[in-house]
Amino acid sequence: MSHYRTTVDPAVKNSSHTLMLSLVGEDRDVLDVGCAAGDLARVLVAQGCRVSGIEYDPEDAEVARPHLQRLVVGDVTTLDLRETFGAESFDAIVFGDILEHLTDPARVLKAALPLLRPAGSVVISVPNVTHGSLRLALLQGRWRYTDTGLLDRTHLRFFTRESFLAMLRDAGLAVTDFRASVVDPLNCEVEIDDMAVPRGVVDWVRQQPDAMTYQFVVRAVLGDPDTTVPEMVPAVESPVVEDVHTERARLDGSWTDLLGQRDALMTEIIDLRRRVLTLRDHAIGAAAAVGTAQVGAEREANRANELRGRLDAAEADLTGARLEIAALRGSLSWRVGNALMRPLARMRRIVRGR
Repeated sequence: MSHYRTTVDPAVKNSSHTLMLSLVGEDRDVLDVGCAAGDLARVLVAQGCRVSGIEYDPEDAEVARPHLQRLVVGDVTTLDLRETFGAESFDAIVFGDILEHLTDPARVLKAALPLLRPAGSVVISVPNVTHGSLRLALLQGRWRYTDTGLLDRTHLRFFTRESFLAMLRDAGLAVTDFRASVVDPLNCEVEIDDMAVPRGVVDWVRQQPDAMTYQFVVRAVLGDPDTTVPEMVPAVESPVVEDVHTERARLDGSWTDLLGQRDALMTEIIDLRRRVLTLRDHAIGAAAAVGTAQVGAEREANRANELRGRLDAAEADLTGARLEIAALRGSLSWRVGNALMRPLARMRRIVRGR
């Protein structure tokens, strides 16, 4: 018997099985591809569904048989599904953690679609290879297979969100519901030496898209493959982790803030220094201009003083001349000469009057 026995409990919300149960719904004709020991089929029957199954492992198939209306033991990659079950036989086809075990999952998915009724849907869960635990493991050069989980040793295909949705589009399927189970990268089966990675790396990885997403779970129908994919809804809120890595990240963030403040202050100081130097240069320029103006003013003042001295000298000469004239007019010679000139001046006026 295989090691894929599990307990499917609808009360456990953060489980791909619970998500698939809700997407299949009640009172449906369901084909469970890779039904294993019938753990999912049992709960589907409990919610009113009629379940058929395909299982490769004969021992698991016999355990599942009591829960199934019809059981086919065989390899789904070689079965003619349409001939085996007939066209439009099911309301839902479930691929629960199966496609990653197949060499050509896209071909098997397409081969199953004719089994759907017109309003039927495909419900699929696949592990997420971009989960944070695998990112951290690869940073340490680790890729160690395990019996189950993200690195199940029988996995042949690995899916990212993009590659998974691309496969659905290529099959002609339109996603109507997009769900996810979530697990913290340090709380799953992948081996990580989390204290060996550089400071801040674990917290950074936790913040990346799909780093908490453990499995993608979708419901898809035949339709326009270019239909906008709905926003992914996690089964539960992503865990808010408080551990040594978050504390280190918080301290690193505080240190980064302090460095940022220091850099901002240094920038402000440099800018202030530049402004002071600019003002100093302006002051030096202004002082030089003032000095030049002072020299010019002194030159003009000296010239004005020179002109004022010359004017004062001229005024002194004029005053002297006036005094000399006044003295001359008061002299006897001036009076005698003036008396002699009067008759001559009278004769000139008479002659001019003629």
